[in-house]
Amino acid sequence: MRTAFSLRGRRLAACTALALSAGMLLASPAVAEPAPRPSVEQPRRAAAPLPELDLSALRDGATARTAQAAEALPSRFDVDGDGATDVLYRDWSGGLGVVMSGPTEGGPWTASGSPEVPMDLVPLGDQTGDGRPEVLVLTQYGKAELHGGATTTSSSWYWSGGGWNVYNKVFSPGDVDGDGRFDVLARQHNGDLYFYRSTGNPMAPFAARVKAGSGWGGFDQLVGIGDNDGDGKGDAVARTPGGDLYFYGSTGVRTNPFKPKKLIGGGWNTYNQLFAADDVNGDGRAELYARSLDGALWGYEGRGNGTYAPRQRLSAAGAYQSGDQFGASGAIPSAGKNALMARTAGGTLYWYGGLNNGKLTPRDQVGREGGWAGAPMGFASTLDADVFGELYFTVDGDFYTKGSVVSGGWGPYNRIFGPGDLNGDGKGDLLARDRSGVLYLLRGNGQATGFASRLEVGRGWGSYNRLIGAGDISGDGRADILARDGSGVLWLYRGTGVSTHPFLTRVKVGTGWGAYRQIAAPGDLDGDGRADLVATTSGGTLYRYHSTATSAVFAPRAKVGDGWQVYPDLY
Repeated sequence: MRTAFSLRGRRLAACTALALSAGMLLASPAVAEPAPRPSVEQPRRAAAPLPELDLSALRDGATARTAQAAEALPSRFDVDGDGATDVLYRDWSGGLGVVMSGPTEGGPWTASGSPEVPMDLVPLGDQTGDGRPEVLVLTQYGKAELHGGATTTSSSWYWSGGGWNVYNKVFSPGDVDGDGRFDVLARQHNGDLYFYRSTGNPMAPFAARVKAGSGWGGFDQLVGIGDNDGDGKGDAVARTPGGDLYFYGSTGVRTNPFKPKKLIGGGWNTYNQLFAADDVNGDGRAELYARSLDGALWGYEGRGNGTYAPRQRLSAAGAYQSGDQFGASGAIPSAGKNALMARTAGGTLYWYGGLNNGKLTPRDQVGREGGWAGAPMGFASTLDADVFGELYFTVDGDFYTKGSVVSGGWGPYNRIFGPGDLNGDGKGDLLARDRSGVLYLLRGNGQATGFASRLEVGRGWGSYNRLIGAGDISGDGRADILARDGSGVLWLYRGTGVSTHPFLTRVKVGTGWGAYRQIAAPGDLDGDGRADLVATTSGGTLYRYHSTATSAVFAPRAKVGDGWQVYPDLY
C-alpha cells in the first residue's frame, strides 16, 4: 500500500526548483532586480501508483445468478487480458496510470500524442478488432485524441481533432446503436447533447455528430455505464449537484438515445467521482465505482434493472486519493492549481498542496527565510501546459513568471490574478485591475511566455477589496471569479467562455464575508472538479468552503486548522 504523497519527494522537488529563486528576489520594492530569473515553481506532490484493485467483495458477494443472466459485457479498458476492465486515471502530478483488475502490477501509463494535459479519459474498448482497447483523450487545449493498441504501460496515437472544448463533458455509454462498437456522447455548456457514432476506423473514428437531446445541463456528473437493463445497449447514470442519481436506459436511437430517467436514489453527493466499472462479476450487468471524500473506493453491483445492490468497500480510506480524474468518470475534469501559497509578515513563503479530500499537505518552505519580503506577487491557475499553478510577481512594471520577464507595462495595475481559462481555448488567462477600477482580460498563450492585447472587461471594479478565482465554482466547466465589496458581501461572477464579455451578471453569495482577514482561491481541494474557497479569521482559523454547484454556491464552512494568523497574505 502506498502513502497518499511523499513528503520527501515534495521537499526534493522544492529544493531542485526553488533553491536559487528566493535569493534573487528584491529585499525591498525599491531595489531593481536582474533578469532573466531562475525558475520559480511550487513544490509538487509526488505521485505513486495506486494500490491493487481488489474486486473480491463484488465478485464473491454477487447476487444469485439467474437462468436469464445475460452474456458478459465487453470491457472498455482491459489491458492485461483477463476480461475485466482495468482502471485508467490521471494523478495529481498530471501523469497517467493504470490499476489492474487482476494480479498484474499496475503503474505509469503513457498516451503518445501532444504534450498537453490529458484532462479527460474515455475508454472505448476494442474498436479495431486487434484485441487491444482504444481510449479517447480530451486534452487541455480542446483536442480529442484517439489512442489505441493499449498495453499495460502505453498506447499509440491514431487520430486527433480540434474544437472539443465546446463540450464540458464527453462520455461513452457503450454501444448505443447495436453495431458492436462503443459510441460517444458529448454535452455542450448549454446542456445540449450530441451523439458520435464510432466507425471502427482509427484514422477517422467518428461519424458526423448528431444532436441527441437538450436539458442535460442540470447534472454535475454523467457516467456511461454499459448495459444495466438487459437490452445489450449502452446506458448511463446522471447525478444532480444535490445528490440524486438517475438511470437512463438506452433506446438504440441515435437522435434520442435514452428512455425517460428513473430515480435510483439520493445521497450520491457523498462521492466526489463516479466512474464506470463495466461487468465485474460476469453476469452481464454493469457495475459502478464511486470514490468517497476520504479517498476510499466503493463498488456497486448492477441488478439488471437500472438499480444497484448495496455498496461494497473496495479499498481503505486514502487509497485512491491521488487520482484527479478517472477514466470513464462522470466528473467534469479540472486541473490548474489545487494548492495554496502563504506568506508570513517576515516574507517567508510556504506552499500547501490539496489532497482531494478537503485537506492540505504539511507546508513546504519556498526559498530562503524572508526571501519574499516586499515582493508584489500572486499565484495563478496554470498558464502553461501542465497542472500546476504559476507563481508570479511584478517589478518596476515588468511581469515575471517561470524565471523570465514576460512583458512590461504592468505598473498601472493594483490587482492581478489568474482564475484560469476565461475565453474557452483551454489556456490560462489573467485579469488585471487598474487604479481607476477598470478590469482587463489578458489572454494567455498557453506557454506562460506572453499575453494577447488586453480587453476591457468593465468599469467600477474598484469597489471590491478582494478579487479571486482559480477554476470552475459553478459546476459548468468554465472558470469563474469571486469579488468581495466594502460592506462584506461576496459576489460570484460566472464565466461565459467569451473574451469580449467573460462574465455573466453577478450573483450574491452572502453577507458577512468582511469578518475574514484573508480569502483565497486554491482550486479544487476535494477532488470533484469544482473550485473551492478558503478563508481565515483574525484569530487564525482556516475554513474551507466546498463548492456545491447549487444556488447556495458553497456548503457551510468546514474547519481546516488553526495557527494561520502568521500569514497576512494567502494566494
